[in-house]
Amino acid sequence: MRQRVITAVVALAIFIPILYVGGIAVELAAAVLAGVGVYELFRMRGLTILSFEGVLSIIGAVFLVLPAERWLPFLSGENSNFLLFYLTVMMILGFSVVSKNTYTIDEAGFPVVASLYVGVGFQNLVTARAEGLAILLFAFFVVWATDIGAYMVGRQIGKHKLWPDISPNKTIEGALGGIVSAIVVAVIFVLVQPQVFQHNLVTMIIFTIIFSVVGQFGDLVESAIKRHYGVKDSGTILPGHGGILDRFDSMLFVFPMMHLLGVF
Repeated sequence: MRQRVITAVVALAIFIPILYVGGIAVELAAAVLAGVGVYELFRMRGLTILSFEGVLSIIGAVFLVLPAERWLPFLSGENSNFLLFYLTVMMILGFSVVSKNTYTIDEAGFPVVASLYVGVGFQNLVTARAEGLAILLFAFFVVWATDIGAYMVGRQIGKHKLWPDISPNKTIEGALGGIVSAIVVAVIFVLVQPQVFQHNLVTMIIFTIIFSVVGQFGDLVESAIKRHYGVKDSGTILPGHGGILDRFDSMLFVFPMMHLLGVF
């Protein structure tokens, strides 16, 4: 417990100033986190990150995260980030030719999905912060409220398993408690900062339900990945908390959904 608290305090002491400053600081931090996330996925599968596919997967994720207009201003086109990402996909697929098909498209699928999964999630974190600190905090508060509400309600009255084959401890009652908790926090946030959002309160409540459900599903997806590879945590970079993916699994689903629904 003490280790978890110390890790949390140190992480917040580093992360909060970065979020406050925004801009290049957030972009670089997100790129580093994306790289670590890809590394954790490779580690769980038992692959070395110091390989052509590992390096290209990290580069692909970073290409997705860092805004091309700032970091590569000589490129043209609104889709430069995804085209750069696709360049790494082309190179990974091209290795099947160089290796005379000993490296197959099935094997190429993992590094591509790894960089896409992590890269798009952190890309939208960067986009949310560019829109404003309040938008970013809203996402964090909704996810944290969901996690806390789900844990507290599930622990007190949880009886019906939500998805026992993937996460045996999660319950339907806990999931519903997480949604209610997220709604309460979202309502308070919207009432205190109404100027932040383009949508009215009712719409934001509906969106919050979606974000809470999507966040919980993102958590289940990462649990499914860990169960598939037979590991307890995605990594060890955060003592007492696991890896980067353990902390950001919900966020990687929530931020893209927020962007899709026009919250930022």
